[in-house]
Amino acid sequence: MDQRAELSEFLRSRRARLKPDDVGLPALGRHRRVPGLRREELAQLAGVSVAYYTRLEQGHGQNVSGEVLDSIARALRLSDTERDHLTHLAKPKPHKKRTARAAQKVRPQLQQLIDAMEGVPAFFLGRRMDILAWNAMARALFGDFASMRPQERNMARQVFLDPGARELYLDWQCKAVEVVSVLRLCAGCYPDDPQLSALIGELSVKSDEFRTLWAAHTVQEKGHGTKRLHHRLVGELTLSYETLRLPDDEDLHLVTYHAEPESASAASLGLLAQWGVDEIPAPSAAR
Repeated sequence: MDQRAELSEFLRSRRARLKPDDVGLPALGRHRRVPGLRREELAQLAGVSVAYYTRLEQGHGQNVSGEVLDSIARALRLSDTERDHLTHLAKPKPHKKRTARAAQKVRPQLQQLIDAMEGVPAFFLGRRMDILAWNAMARALFGDFASMRPQERNMARQVFLDPGARELYLDWQCKAVEVVSVLRLCAGCYPDDPQLSALIGELSVKSDEFRTLWAAHTVQEKGHGTKRLHHRLVGELTLSYETLRLPDDEDLHLVTYHAEPESASAASLGLLAQWGVDEIPAPSAAR
């Protein structure tokens, strides 16, 4: 991926979403040629010269200081996640590039951990949203990962290329935005990862919706929340999820789902556990 182009497009997209009124500036001129703030307005807010900001927005971020990036992030009203993404784009870390191609693996002890989590769908996600390991309940609820080819065990491919995902996720649009936002973060950390670039290219070619969402440059992390799912056997479930990052591998995430105690969704999860995974024609999409 072209790091300079990514930096340029991200800054432009964030600048375009702000209006002068949003930041306390007068909206001078009846006909503004650009959506959102002008470059000179953003530079004024950030306390840098127009020429300096223009070079940065053109993708020349190699020598920019952290203090300047923080000033621009504040001027653009970036979230913490967006600010980190801006830093990765402007000043990528060399060690990220060296390790990006290394294959990720889940230690046997981690597999044993999620296998012991009876009644709790759980799986591990890798740096490209690859589904690296799962337990029996995750297979029952989300799909038979073991029967898929390794390259198909990917959250983004499941959400955008598997028709079953639209049946499984009742709020599919929200799920799609979340997936694209996480992939954006991955691309900022690993701009030279050929497998990640190939994944993004494939999704852009095969899915109009992915292509539209990707162009919005949205980045966000959701460590927890609620999902509404529809399982073909037990019907609708409302489940809470938690996403936990492992301290010794920042690109490996444990994702768990659980239902509110004594709720209808808890009863449905109990039915899935009792019936046995091999007897359940589970959907083919995950998380």
